[in-house]
Amino acid sequence: MKNQGRFVFLRVIGKTCSLKGNSKGISLVEALIALFLLSFGVLSLLTLQPSAWMLSGKSDYLTRAAGLMQRQLQASEAYIMNPGTVVSPGTITVTNVPVSGEATPQLGDAAFTVTTTTATAPDVGANAWRVSVTVSWPRRPSGISAALIVAKQEYFR
Repeated sequence: MKNQGRFVFLRVIGKTCSLKGNSKGISLVEALIALFLLSFGVLSLLTLQPSAWMLSGKSDYLTRAAGLMQRQLQASEAYIMNPGTVVSPGTITVTNVPVSGEATPQLGDAAFTVTTTTATAPDVGANAWRVSVTVSWPRRPSGISAALIVAKQEYFR
């Protein structure tokens, strides 16, 4: 490709073609095409925004529920491991549990339902208990759950 003044010569498979060329800036058509492509890219990113907000809300609820579930499992484990307590099998359901742990809900708290089930685990040992905790909330009634096996510890006094 040779540039001689206002003409650009291209050599294509042994033939010479000349095109008038002006290399002093961009034309209005090129600017409009660039603006169209830019606006198309920005609009396609804006369509992802609602789903991003929805996923952010779901992950927030899952994180809070997992923390609440872990806290309940640890409290149940500490209660059962203490040899001075009497453990009875059963299910306890507590509704409107705030994540903050305060008696009254704080700003930004979410209400969860915590169901704790305690049952004997005779296949593990005489003083073994299976604790299952399920945390649910209005948008996910099935919730998340976890379980563990706890044995009474005499040296845990």
